[in-house]
Amino acid sequence: MVAGAPRNPPFRAEHLGSLLRTEALLRKRDEVEAGKAPQEELTALEEHDIKEIVEAQRKLGYRALTDGEYTRHMFWGSFFAGLEGMKKIENPTPEIFRVYLPDVGAFMEEFYKPPESFICVSKLKHVGSTYVDHFKYLASLVPPEEVKNLKLTLAAPNWYHLRYREGRAYPKEVYPSDKEYFEDVAKAYQNELQILYDAGLRNVQFDDPNLAYFCSEKMIAGWNADELNTCTVDDQLDAYIKLYNDCISKRPADMHVGVHLCRGNFVKSRHFSEGGYDRIAVKLFQDLNVDTYYLEYDTPRAGGFEPLKELPKHKNVIVGVVTSKFPELENFAEMKKRIYDAATFVADGSGQTVEEALRRMGVSPQCGFASHSTGNSLGREDMFAKLKLVRELADDIWPGEA
Repeated sequence: MVAGAPRNPPFRAEHLGSLLRTEALLRKRDEVEAGKAPQEELTALEEHDIKEIVEAQRKLGYRALTDGEYTRHMFWGSFFAGLEGMKKIENPTPEIFRVYLPDVGAFMEEFYKPPESFICVSKLKHVGSTYVDHFKYLASLVPPEEVKNLKLTLAAPNWYHLRYREGRAYPKEVYPSDKEYFEDVAKAYQNELQILYDAGLRNVQFDDPNLAYFCSEKMIAGWNADELNTCTVDDQLDAYIKLYNDCISKRPADMHVGVHLCRGNFVKSRHFSEGGYDRIAVKLFQDLNVDTYYLEYDTPRAGGFEPLKELPKHKNVIVGVVTSKFPELENFAEMKKRIYDAATFVADGSGQTVEEALRRMGVSPQCGFASHSTGNSLGREDMFAKLKLVRELADDIWPGEA
């Protein structure tokens, strides 16, 4: 790890990757999925809209530009779908899921059936990147010297493990235990990161609501009541942190890696779980070998800023105080105060002044605006107003800095 907290990336003003799609793009995706239009028409419209949203981000003063996740239906994209050994389950039966997992329970409540899913059926093998062409197109839209700033969001490596009950994530005849399964997941991520690095990517953000579920007393109670579980909930968190560390263990020194935690971002701006970071703060901030934490902090369901005392001096935190879920615009003075409040805890935990702590901080919305392609309960102009507010907060607290 570097001696000091890396900068540029992350930047003072950040957003979490997903942005609201145009109505035309949403309609075209529906037509393609219904077999009423060719994929080529969707790809052309995606590229048109990506070009426009990149320019919009530039005009707002953002540096960690993304493609808005416009090529994805859901935020986690296509990484697991592209692995040899993973199979899509069209109509999974409820008994394979941990229904006490917040997003699984919410999905079944909303749609009366489990979420579409992928499951391991044979040895996992990385057979090519499903992200790299999308990144190359994004990179083609900016000058060469700005490619290093571009941000790509990746699926959490635990995404298709935690949701399944013990023994259901993979066949026992393929992997005798999580240890061997996780080793192949880590190798796949190592390959993916190297391919993306070779294409110019230097700024990675893992999206992981699963880690925030370990803050949920309701989820923990469900875990403890599940007789199939063979480890404690804390042991499982430890295993996921090790999995992350193995996934990024071979990243080049100049690749910035962050992780985003939130408590869900579903249709109609629904959240999934509640609970402050207190329960996992030490392990999250001290044991997970990432550079930057993008943390949800827009409502009391994320708890207070006290856990930020555990943030080491060589790491950054981007404080997500502006909500991406609803159109009402936050009060500038209140948001500025909240950022300074957070800085007092960062400072206190590391023996720094508030001014020193602020050098390792930034501001963002609490989550993406469209974790699912339909998007949250606000309009595009509302989204741009939120992004403008984030940029104005950053300019006021860190004048002259990106």
